[in-house]
Amino acid sequence: MPAATPFLEVADALKEYGAHDLDLCYQCSTCTGSCPWSFVEPLNIRRLIRLAQLGLPGYEGEDLWKCTTCASCQVRCPRGVAIVDLVRSTRAMIGETGLIPQSLRSALGSVKGEGNPWNGKREERNAWTESAGIPRFDPKKHEYLLSACCMPSYDKRSRRIADALWKVLQAGGVRAGVLGPEESCCGEAVRKIGDEGTFTSLGKSNAAAFEKAGVRKVIALSPHCYHTFKNEYAAFGVKVEVHHASEIMQRLIFEGKLKPHKKLDRTVTWHDPCYLGRHNDIFDAPRAVLSALPGVTFREMFRHKKQSLCCGGGGGRMWMETKRGERFSDLRLPEAMAVGASVLATGCPYCVNMFEDSRLGLEREDAIQVRDLAELVAETL
Repeated sequence: MPAATPFLEVADALKEYGAHDLDLCYQCSTCTGSCPWSFVEPLNIRRLIRLAQLGLPGYEGEDLWKCTTCASCQVRCPRGVAIVDLVRSTRAMIGETGLIPQSLRSALGSVKGEGNPWNGKREERNAWTESAGIPRFDPKKHEYLLSACCMPSYDKRSRRIADALWKVLQAGGVRAGVLGPEESCCGEAVRKIGDEGTFTSLGKSNAAAFEKAGVRKVIALSPHCYHTFKNEYAAFGVKVEVHHASEIMQRLIFEGKLKPHKKLDRTVTWHDPCYLGRHNDIFDAPRAVLSALPGVTFREMFRHKKQSLCCGGGGGRMWMETKRGERFSDLRLPEAMAVGASVLATGCPYCVNMFEDSRLGLEREDAIQVRDLAELVAETL
C-alpha cells in the first residue's frame, strides 16, 4: 500500500469532519447543473468535490462560501452524496486556519459574545415578548416552548411575523411560553459557516436551558431552528418533540380550534424554504393552511416543492453581500408575479428578509407583497 500523502491525509480528515460520502461521488456534474448559482454566476460544486477527494490541492477557497446549503444538488445527486455535509466539513477544516470570510466574522463574533448573530445585546433577547404579552415558559402551565429564532428580537420586520404567530397560537388555544436571555442562537448558520466549535457550545448551552426549564415540545418559527433542534440536537442529549409553525397551524385548522373567517381576496403563491422543504420534506402543511384561508386564490410557481428556487439567505449568505441581479430572491419575485400572485407567502424569516430586500429593487414596490404564513392566517382572524 502506498504511503499516505499530505493531500490524502486532508481527504481522510475531511471524512472525520463529516464528509462521509466523499468517495461516492463519480463526477457526473449533476450538482453543478442543479445549483441555483448556475442562473447568475456558476458555482462549480463538482470541482469542489473533486478537489476535496484529492485533498484540496491548489484550493483557493474563494467559491466555497457562495454555497447557500439549499440542497438543490443533494436531492438530485444520483449517488445520494450528502453534499451539504461535504461543504460544511470543508468550511470547518478551512475555517480552523482562520480563512472564514471577513464579512462573516462579525456575525460569528456576535454569536460568541451575545448568543445571536445580529450584534444585539443578550439581555434584550425576547424583550419584545413583554409588550406582546407572551409569558415565560412554565412546564406546569405550557405545553410548548415557542422558539421564535434570533431575528424577531433584533429585526423589526421579523418581529411582525412572531407577533402574528403568537396571535394565531392564542386564537387556537395553544399553551406556550418563551425562554429568556439564557436562550441562544440555535447555531444552524454558525455550523454551516464552518464554526463547529461555536455550534457545539451553543448546542450544549441550549440543551442545558431546555432541560432546566423542563421543555418537552417546541414550536419553531424558523425552518433553520426546526431543522437543528430536530436533526442535530440529539448529539447534545436533547429529546424534544419539534414542530414547525406551519404544522401547528395546519393541525389547529383541521381540529377546528382555529377558524379563519375574514376574507382576504388575494392571489397567493407559496415559496418553499429550503430548510422546510428539501431538507425536511414539509411541503403539504403550508399549502393546506393557505387552502383553508377564505378568499385566497392559490397559484403554484413553475419551480416549487423540491424544485423550488432558494432565496439565497442560507449557509451564512444572510451576512454576505451579493450583487443586485445576482440574488436568487431577485430571480424569484418575477416568478411569483408571472403566475399573477399579489402575495408571495413563505414560512422562514430569512426568506422574508431576502424577498423584502429584493422587492425594494422592483420598478414598483407595491407590485407584490411578501408575507409569512402566520401573518396571512392572523389577518383572517
